[in-house]
Amino acid sequence: MSTATTSRSERDSVARRPWRGRVREYDLFKELTVALVVVGLLIVGLSAIVGSPDEPSVTLKSWAQAEPADFVATATAELGGTSDSAGYGPPYNNTPDATQTIGAFDLQSFSGVRLPIDTAQDLVITPLTTLNVPPSAALDAWNTAIDTQKTDWTAAYTDALTNAPDGDPAQVATGDYGPVPVLTGALLRMASQGALDGVLNAQQSFYNSDYTRTILFLGDGAYFGDLATAQHLTGDQWGMMNETGNTPGQSWLWLFSFWYQVEPFASAPNADLVVVLLMLLLSVLLTLVPFIPGLRDIPRWIPVHRLIWRDYYKKRATGRG
Repeated sequence: MSTATTSRSERDSVARRPWRGRVREYDLFKELTVALVVVGLLIVGLSAIVGSPDEPSVTLKSWAQAEPADFVATATAELGGTSDSAGYGPPYNNTPDATQTIGAFDLQSFSGVRLPIDTAQDLVITPLTTLNVPPSAALDAWNTAIDTQKTDWTAAYTDALTNAPDGDPAQVATGDYGPVPVLTGALLRMASQGALDGVLNAQQSFYNSDYTRTILFLGDGAYFGDLATAQHLTGDQWGMMNETGNTPGQSWLWLFSFWYQVEPFASAPNADLVVVLLMLLLSVLLTLVPFIPGLRDIPRWIPVHRLIWRDYYKKRATGRG
């Protein structure tokens, strides 16, 4: 009989021996019930105290109802192609000189235009055509106008909104704005009724999880940014690692957010690209620490680990470790 077979036989023999130690009754169902109740109460209690706040979603409807003047001004910018989204560059369009670069290195353009968006057509004109009673005359006037005429109409209406009291479209001075006031007014009513959210989200398919158009439209206005500023969520407020309200946020993103608070990164026009590359470099250095002379010797020069595992090093020094 081999040694392995003997060892297995001995172990089986030990396993078959009757237990002669202390025993007590064990109610698995009772313990499971108590565990579920205790853990459930802990989850509910901790969620109520430190859980992430359940802020209501920001929608085009809530925006149109809360800040109609800002909505109309943003819709006019979408029509005129002067919004941030219209000039963002890849992946939405091919706007010249819109990307962040370092010399000839243009990481943003590597992806190409994968999500083409024409802000005038996709965010204003096409949604209006889905209305039961669309503003047909205004749509025809817009669709048959040449590009320079469209630019003149939207530029004039943008200036008029800026000069109107509180940007109120109802108090705009008389001028040659073409169909722009009718189109933006119809879109405002559509958004206020909640129809625009559904139409923008349903352009891809019936079951849609792509909210790109809605988010871009929201982001082009001042309303969404003001809400973020009030919640300390913007880039210059360490917003990347913050949460709404007073709840702790994503603290592990502190280093990523840190660079946006200090110069020269804070004011750099290509800050996003520089910070991403810097964090990539730091991540590679951290991974390669065991192979980099000097960096790998830091624990020997500053032996903080000896304080943490002082018992181990004490025993090893006395020959008992």
